[in-house]
Amino acid sequence: MNSMKKEPLIYKGSYINGAFAPVEGSDGTWQIKSPADLKDTVIEIKSSYRHVPEACAAAKKAFPKWRALSIDARKEYLLKLKKAFQDRAEDMAKVISRETGKPLWEAKTEAAGLVGKIDITLEHSLKRMGEEKVSGALPGVDGYVRFKPRGVMAVIGPFNFPAHLPNGHIIPALVMGNTIVFKPSDKTPAVGQLYAEIVHQAGLPEGVFNLVQGQGEIGRRLVQNEDIDGVLFTGSYEVGLKIKQDTLDHYWKILALEMGGKNSTVVWSDANLEKAVYETLIGAYMTTGQRCSCTSKVVLHKSIRDKFIENFHEAAKKLTIGHWQDNPFMGPLIAQDSVDKYLRFQDIAKREGSESLMRGKVMELAHEGYYVTPSINIVEKFNRDSVYQKSEIFGPNVAIYTVDDFDEALDIVNSAGYGLAMALFSKDRSLFERSLLEAKVGLLNYNRTTNGASSRLPFGGMGKSGNDRPSGHFAIDYCGIPVASLEDPTAFDQSKMLTGITYNFR
Repeated sequence: MNSMKKEPLIYKGSYINGAFAPVEGSDGTWQIKSPADLKDTVIEIKSSYRHVPEACAAAKKAFPKWRALSIDARKEYLLKLKKAFQDRAEDMAKVISRETGKPLWEAKTEAAGLVGKIDITLEHSLKRMGEEKVSGALPGVDGYVRFKPRGVMAVIGPFNFPAHLPNGHIIPALVMGNTIVFKPSDKTPAVGQLYAEIVHQAGLPEGVFNLVQGQGEIGRRLVQNEDIDGVLFTGSYEVGLKIKQDTLDHYWKILALEMGGKNSTVVWSDANLEKAVYETLIGAYMTTGQRCSCTSKVVLHKSIRDKFIENFHEAAKKLTIGHWQDNPFMGPLIAQDSVDKYLRFQDIAKREGSESLMRGKVMELAHEGYYVTPSINIVEKFNRDSVYQKSEIFGPNVAIYTVDDFDEALDIVNSAGYGLAMALFSKDRSLFERSLLEAKVGLLNYNRTTNGASSRLPFGGMGKSGNDRPSGHFAIDYCGIPVASLEDPTAFDQSKMLTGITYNFR
């Protein structure tokens, strides 16, 4: 492994109206150390409250001209951005890995997804916003449905996919004619800065895209700013709820809230166990469990319980964990508070009666970082009031349940209040059909794990997992306003005047 000392990235400030704006004074400072190597200082950040209204004003000023461009003209800008993403893909992957600890192979996949989102949006999602003619919408009058942009969209990004997930909001919003103010996670500001550099390289018009760095108070001021017309958020339930509360008086702002998950995989008696074990391993432990779609609960039919657990446990013990440059399967958790939470839930699970088959522990590796081992808990008794069984941990932990009735399985699936993803492994298609109706989820995979999603499909959940505005292929839906038009080309017909009107035009 290349262990050469890395220098901190130069902090450029916010990106406002087509240029980076250094922070004069400071309303907040913090330092990002790589979770994979705490001796590696990635970047040092300063934030300024005044940058929020400046960025929002720049986006508002740019909106009329950007909106007035044709779709084809906006496409041309996005194709330039696609080229810039391609040119800087390696740089982006390395910054993602360095700042999140994510293995380089996974970061490269994320960087490639930035390009893919542009292709899918332009070639597929944009069709959802096409003009529709409704012949005879009223007698003798045709109707039309068209879409126009909303205005200035605030995009609030997460740390786990610090480039791909914000990009999933930004690209459809831009192609529809909206302008952007993007606040990255305060855990991944370097990725946000590089994203802004790439946008600048692509030459988007001034003010169309803006970036403001900051922590919680910056986010609050951004979503409450009067110039913001919509808030597009991916992150935790707690932060999404706070955004909802902070904008209660701004009822006109559209909110697209993609939040957490407590996802279940059900493995039935007739499942292909070799595949089910492998897929569930990926679902539980990829990205060190830091995906909203990761598998948290595994529900096994009693007839295959022992064989599944034996194979799953053996495979989990062999997962490689390490520094991102070594390309392991798992990197570290993002921060010390994530480690603390992960360990705390090991104790909560034990207090509530779960058996620890594989206990999660802190690892000491060559590089000091936030490394932990995977964990497995056997839940002997399902309890919908259990703190452990209903809380999103956001770490590499699974709870394993045993049932012999599919009603019990669905009850466990639906018990946590979250409703993002479910996976079913079975040859019995009727169980999948039942799950489509009864599982309170927005993503239901059949003989495939819970995580990993296609941008050509909607991505969103029910309950605490979101507010019914799925992203992915459907993200473009919340980026446009439908406008209905009745269009009557005929001359005035006096014989059709309504009763009780005397009208003589002179």
